[in-house]
Amino acid sequence: MGTVIDSHFLALTAIVTVGYQLFFFIITALLKFDKVTDFAGGSNFVIIAVLTLVVKGSWHFRQVVLSMLAVIWGLRLGLFLLMRILRWGEDHRFDEMRANFGKLAVFWILQAVWVWTVSLPVTVVNASDRNPSLQAADIIGWIMWALGLLVETIADQQKLTFKNSPESRGKWCDVGLWKYSRHPNYFGEILLWWGIFVAATPVLENAEWLVIFGPIFLTLLLLFLSGIPLLEKSADRKHGSVSAYRHYKKTTSPLILLPPALYGKLPSWFKATFLFEFPLYNRSLPQENWNRRSQQGSKEQKIS
Repeated sequence: MGTVIDSHFLALTAIVTVGYQLFFFIITALLKFDKVTDFAGGSNFVIIAVLTLVVKGSWHFRQVVLSMLAVIWGLRLGLFLLMRILRWGEDHRFDEMRANFGKLAVFWILQAVWVWTVSLPVTVVNASDRNPSLQAADIIGWIMWALGLLVETIADQQKLTFKNSPESRGKWCDVGLWKYSRHPNYFGEILLWWGIFVAATPVLENAEWLVIFGPIFLTLLLLFLSGIPLLEKSADRKHGSVSAYRHYKKTTSPLILLPPALYGKLPSWFKATFLFEFPLYNRSLPQENWNRRSQQGSKEQKIS
């Protein structure tokens, strides 16, 4: 079928995304009903992937594969989060937004930008007429996606099981993959979307390489805005006075899966430079206790 509005489907996907998110925003704002928020985000990825694939109609193997990867991820995440919120009852992220129309609108605008931007590699590949033979980048990207999806799925299920256990009430999740990363689900999500970008590179030419902004935007969003900072702040306020939690935080990587014995021994500058252990993740900790414990740990290391 070919071109619709523009040759890369950028306007088409923007219009569809804004309309789809606006529909669910109206429901949320009028009914104070936030159970469909995450489903609206995940399912939007599915709509974009299928729509661009069908509208283009060329059905190249790479287009089909990348579209399937986006659909599988979107359905898994959307349905998982929907079932989780239906079980838990309320999404506490929206406690301050339900009565604040402005904050709620900003969230939904950000969600629309997230969907459209992160989908860019799939959108542009599906719009392309180029169909080079399979390359190493395709295989590497698919492997990255598979590993990322596996990590994200396992981490989500482990945390859900942990939180549903009566014995875990009032505790932080440190089981399974959560022993090696404080946010392994985000690590998996970032890895799989970078994998989709890598698998898209054989098709890209000239300005199309700007689709790299998709995984970059996702990474920055999770590292600095709506992902890790919010969860770190919440956990620090709940458990920051508990020495075992502070020890867990000091010896557990914020994102990349690493053995605690190794991570705990690394210098702070190395963690901040290469492993995303940014100071903003500790702002809500009782700083006096945190600093005292850090100094004590340093003295113990010198003595030993």
